[in-house]
Amino acid sequence: MEMLSVVANLTINGLATGMLIFLLAAGLTLIFGLMDVLNFAHGGLFAWGAYAGIWIYNETASFWIGILGAILCGLLLGLFTEKLIIKPVYGNHIQQILITLGFMMVLSESLKVVWGPNQIHASTPGFLTGSWEIGGIILIKYRLFIIAIGLLIFVLISFVLKRTKIGLVVRAGVMNKEMVQALGINIQNVFMWVFMVGAALAALGGVLLGPYSGVIHAEMGMEYAILAFIVVVIGGMGNFTGSILAAILVGLAGAFMAYFVPDLSLAVNMIIMALVLVFKPQGLFGAKG
Repeated sequence: MEMLSVVANLTINGLATGMLIFLLAAGLTLIFGLMDVLNFAHGGLFAWGAYAGIWIYNETASFWIGILGAILCGLLLGLFTEKLIIKPVYGNHIQQILITLGFMMVLSESLKVVWGPNQIHASTPGFLTGSWEIGGIILIKYRLFIIAIGLLIFVLISFVLKRTKIGLVVRAGVMNKEMVQALGINIQNVFMWVFMVGAALAALGGVLLGPYSGVIHAEMGMEYAILAFIVVVIGGMGNFTGSILAAILVGLAGAFMAYFVPDLSLAVNMIIMALVLVFKPQGLFGAKG
C-alpha cells in the first residue's frame, strides 16, 4: 500500500509538471508547426507571464485576475515579438535563432529591472490549498487543477484547429499561403494571431508554475524553455498531439527518476531525446521528412 501511494503521488506530480511544460511547448509547437518559426525567446514570454500574473495576483488577492493578467501580458508581448522581432526574419532559421536568443536575454534581464533580482514568493490560492485523501493516496488540489487546465487547453486548441473555420484557414495557410491569400484572406494576420496565442499559452504556464513551485525567478524562462524544446523534439516538430504526450512522458520520467534514481533526474530527459533522435529523428509522432 505504501508503494502504491508513492507511485500514485509521483504520477500526479509528473502529470502536473508535464502539463506545465506542455503549455510552454504547445506554443512552440503552434509557432513552429504552423509558421515555421524557431522562437528561442519563448521562455522569456513564459517568465514574463509568471511575473506579471503573480504580481497582479498579489496586488488584487485574486488568482483569476492574475491569470487573466498573465494571458493579456502574453498576448501583448506576442504581438510585439511577432511584429518587431520575428517578422523581419521569416524564412531564415539561422537569423531566427540568433535574434530570438538575444531577445530571450533581454526579456530575462528586463524582469530584474522591473521587479528586482530577488525571487518572488507565489502562494497557492485559498480555494486550491490542501489535498484530498483517497485510499491512502494524497491528491494535492493545486496539482490536479494544473492537470485539468492542461487537458482543457489541449481539447480546446485541438477543437479549434480541426473543427472550426479559423482552424481550417490556419491549416490551409500552412500548406499553401498563396492559395489562401488568393481567396482574399490575410494569412499574415492569421499567423500573427497564432503567434499571440502561442505566447499567451506560455504566459499561462508561467503564472500556473508560481504557486506550484512556491517562487519565481528571472532565469526560470531558460530552464523551462529547454524542457519545452526537448518535448517538441520528442513529440515531433509541429505535432500538437505529440507535444502533450511527450510532455507527459518528460514529466513522469523526471518525477520517477528524481525519487528512485536522483543522480539521473537531470539527465533522463536528454537521454530520452537522444534515443528518439537516433531511432526516430522526426520524433515519436512526427511525419517523415
